[in-house]
Amino acid sequence: MKAHSIITLEPGKRGGKPCIRGMRITVYDVLSYLASGMSVNQIIAEFPELTADDIKACLSYAADSEKHTRLLQSA
Repeated sequence: MKAHSIITLEPGKRGGKPCIRGMRITVYDVLSYLASGMSVNQIIAEFPELTADDIKACLSYAADSEKHTRLLQSA
């Protein structure tokens, strides 16, 4: 899965948050729907412009972001 080909960043769209294929649906939106218990099929039914690959790309993007998270200790 090449999330970078699906997830886009545009400074003027949704405050520069990562979106799906230039749409106004953010990675955060999709992750929130999944976290609230919606299934992939329910999300696609609600947003027919999304695909299962779009949702997988959101998960991949989040996993990659988490991989690069660092804990900084304060002095």
